[in-house]
Amino acid sequence: MTAAPVVVGVDGSEESRLALRWAFEYAQISGVPVEVLMAWDIPPTYGWAPSYDDVDFEKFAKKAQETVEEIVRGMLGDNASVTWRVERGHPAPILVAASEHAQLLVVGSRGHGAFAEMLLGSVSQHCVHHAHCPVVVIRRPDGGRGPATDRPAGRSRPLPV
Repeated sequence: MTAAPVVVGVDGSEESRLALRWAFEYAQISGVPVEVLMAWDIPPTYGWAPSYDDVDFEKFAKKAQETVEEIVRGMLGDNASVTWRVERGHPAPILVAASEHAQLLVVGSRGHGAFAEMLLGSVSQHCVHHAHCPVVVIRRPDGGRGPATDRPAGRSRPLPV
């Protein structure tokens, strides 16, 4: 019987890259698989009330697939044993649905602050409250005030891939 995976949500942000690194290191230690998940949708800046007949959904899906593949290979290398997939829709419900078959859900937090999160919503907060498994929220070591790194605070070197 295959162990349930660690699911990690990525969106290209530095915080999601930190979440990917943490999830991969945790999975290596635990001996469980990693599933990387990126949600995509039509950008709100695509146009004023676009006609969905004119939208090239395949273009957006392909760009999301290329982005997640670039993130995984760029951070973990070609030999990393992870799977990845993209799904269309808002990330919060997609990650919660993925948590049904996961042993752990890992997400990054941009830490916009209480007011911005009230207006924008928080994917990580939604996952914490609705996921079907434990959730780990990774924040930048400096609280989002400085340049991000690709490794958690306190680690002097990344684990070998």
